[in-house]
Amino acid sequence: MAEAPRADTVLLDVDGTLMDTTYHHAIAWHRAFRSCGVDVPIWRVHRAIGMGGDRLVAEVAGDDVEERLGDELRQVWEREYEPLRAEVAPLPHAHDLIARLKDTGFRVALASSGKPDHTRQAVSLLEAEDLLDAVTTAEDAQESKPAADILQVALREAGGRHAIMVGDSPYDVEAAARIGAPCVAVRTGGFGVDELTGAGAVLVVDGPGDLLDADWSTLAISRPRG
Repeated sequence: MAEAPRADTVLLDVDGTLMDTTYHHAIAWHRAFRSCGVDVPIWRVHRAIGMGGDRLVAEVAGDDVEERLGDELRQVWEREYEPLRAEVAPLPHAHDLIARLKDTGFRVALASSGKPDHTRQAVSLLEAEDLLDAVTTAEDAQESKPAADILQVALREAGGRHAIMVGDSPYDVEAAARIGAPCVAVRTGGFGVDELTGAGAVLVVDGPGDLLDADWSTLAISRPRG
């Protein structure tokens, strides 16, 4: 078997991977569903965090709710999330991971499908303005994860040819596989080791700090699993 192409770019998910925001988003979405009269348990909402808002409503509550209330739910979610933004923070060692990847010689891009103002806040809190080769937002792709649109844009804007992904959800792993990229997964989004490994992650660790001493030269030539 021929050796896999060496990754020259690391694509980093933001929510749940670098930023401790997964449960803030779950709470905001749960409040939005309740405000619009849709009764769904919060655990089901959490299971869909990692998808974009264009997919989450149907995933959680079905196509009928998306058709009737999708746009309203997304507006209410944004309103409910706004006051929670004051509470969000980077995950431990998230900044250090970005700096480590740059020092290793990778191009580094944030492959985020979040709202532009949310992503700008993350970059600022991560103190990563001078470390990133590209930053994407929801405005840069037609379809969110698990579609690969945002990853393709991030890789292109970073000037890279081959990528490795770091994410926290099975949707990150699936999106990475669609561009032929391996995915390293962190558990900080609340998904379990078996789920992430089963989705095809080549490595699963607890959080960003566990990747500071990872063997990136080997990970850079790994193949997607599954």
